[in-house]
Amino acid sequence: MSPVTTRDLTIEELAIHTLRTLAMDAVQAANSGHPGTPMALAPVAYALWQRFLRFDPEEPIWPNRDRFVLSAGHASTLLYALLHLTGVRAVNPSYERLGRLSVTLDDLRSFRQLDSRCPGHPEYRWTSGVETTTGPLGQGVATSVGMAIAGRRLAAHFNRPDFKLFDYDVFALCGDGCMMEGVASEAASLAGHLRLSNLCWIYDDNHITIEGNTQLAMSESVATRFLGYGWNVLRVGDANDLDLLDRAFRTFRGERERPTLVIVESHIAYGAPTKEDTSAAHGEPLGEEEIRAAKRRYGWPEAEKFWVPPGVREHFAYGIGRRGRDLRSAWHARGKEYGVRYPDLADQLQRMQRRELPDGWDRELPTFPPDPKGVAGRDASATVLNAIAARVPWLLGGSADLAPSTKTRLVFPGAGDFSADEPSGRNLHFGIREHAMAAVLNGLSLSKLRPFGSGFLIFSDYARPAIRLSALMELPVIHLFTHDSIGVGEDGPTHQPIEQLASLRAVPGLVTLRPADANEVTEAWRVVMRFRHQPAVLVLSRQALPTLDRTKFGAAAGLAKGGYVLADAPDGRPSVLLLASGSEVSLCVRAYEELAAEGIGARVVSMPSFELFEAQDAAYQDQVLPPGVSARVAVEQASGHGWARYVGTEGVVIGMKTFGASAPLRELQRKYGFTPERVVAAAKEALLRAASADSAAPRG
Repeated sequence: MSPVTTRDLTIEELAIHTLRTLAMDAVQAANSGHPGTPMALAPVAYALWQRFLRFDPEEPIWPNRDRFVLSAGHASTLLYALLHLTGVRAVNPSYERLGRLSVTLDDLRSFRQLDSRCPGHPEYRWTSGVETTTGPLGQGVATSVGMAIAGRRLAAHFNRPDFKLFDYDVFALCGDGCMMEGVASEAASLAGHLRLSNLCWIYDDNHITIEGNTQLAMSESVATRFLGYGWNVLRVGDANDLDLLDRAFRTFRGERERPTLVIVESHIAYGAPTKEDTSAAHGEPLGEEEIRAAKRRYGWPEAEKFWVPPGVREHFAYGIGRRGRDLRSAWHARGKEYGVRYPDLADQLQRMQRRELPDGWDRELPTFPPDPKGVAGRDASATVLNAIAARVPWLLGGSADLAPSTKTRLVFPGAGDFSADEPSGRNLHFGIREHAMAAVLNGLSLSKLRPFGSGFLIFSDYARPAIRLSALMELPVIHLFTHDSIGVGEDGPTHQPIEQLASLRAVPGLVTLRPADANEVTEAWRVVMRFRHQPAVLVLSRQALPTLDRTKFGAAAGLAKGGYVLADAPDGRPSVLLLASGSEVSLCVRAYEELAAEGIGARVVSMPSFELFEAQDAAYQDQVLPPGVSARVAVEQASGHGWARYVGTEGVVIGMKTFGASAPLRELQRKYGFTPERVVAAAKEALLRAASADSAAPRG
């Protein structure tokens, strides 16, 4: 029997084998990566992209495109090979097409190398055609639920009987690792409850993880589990069977009541290791000899690397390229007519796509009058949120089953609840699923909606991986966390956040704001709504905070700079600085007044956001925190970690060094030193330290 050559292969076989060989060559060139899954799933990716996906490589940000999420992000070379062969064009952050390919052969050759467009795991905003950053398993599929919810919401808001602007589907490719992660289960349960029939997960059932066969740690029936969630479950017994894959995707397209799980049984492709050889199959290059053997089985020139046979690119151009171009062109043509018929909606769509705000969006933001009793941060936020959401139709969100406590329900006429039967609602109900909630928010934001989600600050730990990804992707997601301190009181240490503020401040690109009173809450919302590429965390109190008299103290608009002078010594030359965020700012004001009565000039600095303050120039920072004043006190009912950068070695930090306790708030404040007397004592201690350091300094 003569050996197979490329002349013996159909164009479909050529295309599939090209996906495989590009993947294995890229991994081998990097001497790093996962070749097995891309090789095994190449037929699945081919069938979906070439036969079904409504996606235009010439305009990869076309709003009504089908979304493809590679949740199994370790198989990134499969996606990169698809982006190259289908000719996906690059788009810059200003949404301008650049003309060049998103992924070139040179990019594939530099897989996992510095500045390559083919990093180890797919990264949104770095490689055009990548719909979301994946890699941490389960995040991709959970994010895809947000994309599917967005599709339903966009259709309900923008579609009209004579104009169907939105009807896209969302596909996510996942593996055993995704199925084991809790976030995927949370999201799957929510998707089934919402009957998201525009969502299809493709599960690579190959029984392999890094440690070995999945029988080591997993024995349930995934199909039964998803049937229990309310999904339609299909099975394809062989990943190489294009006809069965075709039938499965057509069945999904015909499903109107349930999301669909397609379970695909795969084996590592020809020439690659067996299932038992999990190290090479899952996480190591194949090696030159194994690659040559695989290419020999494919009929490929063994010595060729990154070879694309003639006709393969043209084949993809004739399939997904032509289909996507025709669909996209027709959509834009309808859009022009839509703009004439429905100009207000068309304007909303355009602004939403560019992350712009409506004219007058902040026209009704409240100003709160001075009040010694004050308003809780969460209550002030509820008023501000509703004033904004009434004017920004694409602002929507909800809570992880805590809306009555976080005060995040939208109550203006027409807000409504989002459900399977009412996709026009803007109040989302995530259930007690903080991690899935944060991932869904990312999916909503990737679809250009403006989402918010809420919970107690202590439970930000449950949402942390998805919050981190919102920062990595530069998505303007808004996270609202209430019950911000030991002010939770009787709920005790399990519910009293200590280290959460410091850990959120440590996330690059995430802006954390802890407002001091109701008017700072208004300004915090004013700031974060203008973000286009930054996620934000608003940390709000459960208890009432005094509303400061801004005729006596600095304007709340100073919040926009992260830190500002709230109260100052009469001559503007303070001896000691009192720094705080949130509820502790009013505590510092009381200490400031006591120090003034003793003839000690102090300055109170409200520091709602480290990130915003550090974005200011050095001159402003020195104006607020004069370098010549080394006597400084920072006060925060949380871990003191991070404050040393502002108070220096001579300063004093009044913070939490232990977990809290279950007791009324006032008792806790006395126990842990959050009283005016303690702040005054700390100020005097800082003054003594500064004087001692000054006297010990050598004289010139």
